[in-house]
Amino acid sequence: MLKDQASKLRALMREARQTHTIAVTSGKGGVGKSNVALNLAVLLSAAGNRVALLDADLGLANLDVLVDVPTRVNLAHVVAGQRSLRDVVVDLPCGVQLVPGASGLARMADLNEFQRSKLVQDLGSLEEENDIIVVDTGAGIGRNVITFASTADTVLVVTTPEPTSITDAYAVIKVLIRQGFAGRLNLLVNFAADRNEARSAFSRVASVARQFLAAEVFDAGYVLTDPKVPAAVRRRQPWVLAYPRCPASRCLAALATKLCRKDGLLTQREGFFRRVANWLA
Repeated sequence: MLKDQASKLRALMREARQTHTIAVTSGKGGVGKSNVALNLAVLLSAAGNRVALLDADLGLANLDVLVDVPTRVNLAHVVAGQRSLRDVVVDLPCGVQLVPGASGLARMADLNEFQRSKLVQDLGSLEEENDIIVVDTGAGIGRNVITFASTADTVLVVTTPEPTSITDAYAVIKVLIRQGFAGRLNLLVNFAADRNEARSAFSRVASVARQFLAAEVFDAGYVLTDPKVPAAVRRRQPWVLAYPRCPASRCLAALATKLCRKDGLLTQREGFFRRVANWLA
């Protein structure tokens, strides 16, 4: 199943390579954001792209746990000048370059201007080596989250059908719009019982954003509630690899295909990390 999906995606990505940045974010924690970011990166890599996955959840990073990769060094060491970026990058078997974040380090969650600038400079090399950079931000509307999300080409806001999650997703969208976000805003409904529930959740956010923010939020689809997803987490494997035929894999494959189309969700602007630096200036 995964090979068939990858073949279709490769056919869509034979155009000239350009670096795109996709920030995966959420207003509320516990909505499966990091897992979505990981599995989406795997699918985009399977499509023939060079993909980097940046764990920008500074302070509560956990992507290394999801893929069972022990990391002795991370972004904290890069910021401190103790390691180069190449020292901390982990080349995953699925073809994705993982840049691990700094779990449990409070100072990483509140970087000063000098530290942010150094981090941006070091991460700039990712744009030279990859076609797509998937950025797993933290949850909420803190400065670090908005910094990475607002300067991406495409933002994927992950929510669930729960009212609190929908409310918090709208809050993120509102902050991004007020910060002048110029990319494409997309909403993905995770843990949906069925298509109708997902469509209802999307419509609520999209209609309110259109009415009160004069902003267009695009439908990125949904991922069905699937017991294979937590099973894959327990196995510490991406669910699209552990269970490529499960409903959740099929749902996310649909999003990956949409992202790869010329008229899909991807837009491109120059220099993601340069934009991050300018945003922080």
